[in-house]
Amino acid sequence: MIITDTSAKVYTLEILGKPMGKQRPKFGKGFTYTPKETVAYENYIKFSFQQKYGQPNLKGQIKVDIKVYFDIPKSTSKRKRAEMLSNIIRPVKIPDCDNIAKIILDSLNGIAYKDDKQVVFLTVEKFYSDNPRVCLMLREIEANENS
Repeated sequence: MIITDTSAKVYTLEILGKPMGKQRPKFGKGFTYTPKETVAYENYIKFSFQQKYGQPNLKGQIKVDIKVYFDIPKSTSKRKRAEMLSNIIRPVKIPDCDNIAKIILDSLNGIAYKDDKQVVFLTVEKFYSDNPRVCLMLREIEANENS
């Protein structure tokens, strides 16, 4: 089966600021709760998407591309900084790609799509930049039976 993009439904979003991953639930006195930083970041993503697109609610299979741009540490040498900006050196640091995807996909549940189980193709890439952010692209795709 070959999956091709034949849909015109493409949504892009730039989430400004320091990228964040989904944090593990915390345990209180007899209950579990989501850390407030995670809730705040999820709400920021929801608000940003709704402000730009409303609530498109994609119905079919979805392809998601996530590009994550981390700030370059201030103590970095000029040579290393140049290598970071030209993608020779890429971030090998937390948050992990899976936690970044989790916070973004969970935050768009019920807004961009009914449920993130609709995501059938996902890429997450990490880079360095002078402008920390997350760039997101959602596309509805169709499955063709051609091999």
